[in-house]
Amino acid sequence: MQRRLLASIAAAAALLLAAAPSATAEVEPGGWTSYSPGFSVQERGCGDVNDLTFTLTCSTASGDQRAERRYTTYTGGSRQFEGYFRITSQTGSRISLKQTFHETGSGAYFMLAVERGGRLYAVHGGTTLATGATVGTTVRVNTVHDVGGTHRTYINGSLKHTVSSGTGGFYDKFGSYRTDSGAGPISVVWSGIRFWRK
Repeated sequence: MQRRLLASIAAAAALLLAAAPSATAEVEPGGWTSYSPGFSVQERGCGDVNDLTFTLTCSTASGDQRAERRYTTYTGGSRQFEGYFRITSQTGSRISLKQTFHETGSGAYFMLAVERGGRLYAVHGGTTLATGATVGTTVRVNTVHDVGGTHRTYINGSLKHTVSSGTGGFYDKFGSYRTDSGAGPISVVWSGIRFWRK
């Protein structure tokens, strides 16, 4: 009886472990440690943040229109961000969804933005990273940043963009932010946010 009970407990524990989300980084695996950096919420202009829903409610094509999370600054090593976004409504275009910000240098060092119609692109340089980020479609974003080395962006697990990195302080941001050439409205839901470092 006791042996059967222990076997049942062991089986239940194995099922729980199998169902638990993996702590392994999704891209460039090996040597990563998961962590949970702090963040602040930024709402400016017509930006509205409701947990992980980020909305620009206006079509204003000027001024600071943003709804974002800004995570704590890091200054060295390697960092990996992962998150999934789904645009739930969009009549605007050229909205930044994910940023890596250089606090002590060039400012918005990397910005991933979306155009109406689903093109994802790097704001600096205009390189197309992917298409198909249309309303209702879930897209996975990973950024891997080796401070003083390179910053790499993956879309749905495929490497799409690499840029060299300086040193200094950097931080991650995501949500919805009007680029200089963009305007809302847009509403974006993010999920599955995870961070690793090494």
